[in-house]
Amino acid sequence: MRTENSGHSEQAAHTGQSAHAADDLRHHGDAEVRDDGAALVDLAVNVRTDTPPAWLRDVITASLSSLAAYPDGRAARAAVAARHGLPVDRVLLTAGAAEAFVLLARALKVRRPVVVHPQFTEPEAALRNAGHSVDRVLLREADGFRLDPAAVPEDADLVVIGNPTNPTSVLHPADTIVRLARPGRTLVVDEAFMDAVPGEREALAGRTDVPGLVVLRSLTKTWGLAGLRIGYVLAPAEIVAALERAQPLWPVSTPALAAAQACVAPRALAEAAHVAHRIAADRGHLVEGLAAFASRGVRVVAPPEGPFVLVRMAGAAPVRRQLRELGYAVRRGDTFPGLGEEWVRLAVRDRATVSGFLAALSAVLP
Repeated sequence: MRTENSGHSEQAAHTGQSAHAADDLRHHGDAEVRDDGAALVDLAVNVRTDTPPAWLRDVITASLSSLAAYPDGRAARAAVAARHGLPVDRVLLTAGAAEAFVLLARALKVRRPVVVHPQFTEPEAALRNAGHSVDRVLLREADGFRLDPAAVPEDADLVVIGNPTNPTSVLHPADTIVRLARPGRTLVVDEAFMDAVPGEREALAGRTDVPGLVVLRSLTKTWGLAGLRIGYVLAPAEIVAALERAQPLWPVSTPALAAAQACVAPRALAEAAHVAHRIAADRGHLVEGLAAFASRGVRVVAPPEGPFVLVRMAGAAPVRRQLRELGYAVRRGDTFPGLGEEWVRLAVRDRATVSGFLAALSAVLP
């Protein structure tokens, strides 16, 4: 594990903000399936493919009759609070988790923000765009991309980490993440994929005993609502109030509010729990298939716990291009800080889709 720094000397490699600016932090999996990639089998985007389910589409459709009125988020906010056993003033609904990163970057007064990489790149992009100089802690492949809290600079007053982490699929122990908390520091944990983990083990959502803890959740991944934009923040009331002041009026649409309320209801939670177990089984099929290519230089970051896996392979760039020719899109890994061109991320799909992909991969691997 090492620290990259854009204004301070630390225990390892030092790089400036100008070097960081060259990174393509705004490249995401959807870029692989736009335009000429629209017809490809999608293993690039970490959104469940058979979604939203019919009952959720019905809820969203029914909300359209209320579009003449301004959105009223009180019922959805109360439902999210109840789902996590929190008071309403510790909940903020947002237009997807991505908006939450922008609000945190703009509303909080921080001196030394640190982002733990490899991870989702929008937190760093939002901080940079808000004028912050951002330091990085780079987790190492040799350590299984596991977190060592001691590697985070002690004077960091904002720390961002994903759990389970995108793209590594590593699930950090909750106790390890809690060791990052201390008075005067805001600890942001992106749990966008936590509902895909059976039992949501290692979740921090709902905890009120951790100082400065901010947990972000997304309803995009499990429920297939990327186009609707809905997520939420769980945080101390004073942080929620600061973020809310930075939001525009009516930031979440009426259909998105209806979806949020429905997705935290008991029926939806039971369905999500079932889906998490199904994802785990499908992921096992994918990992087992990839293991068969170990002699051809394929390595999976293990054990994966999210609805995606991170894979290292020689010649990943030409392999990606040849997979596209065979009808499959995968996510390039080199736009994640700490990874290089030999990495790809694969979304977990059903067994039939995965089997077809594995056959294509076998055909194109060196």
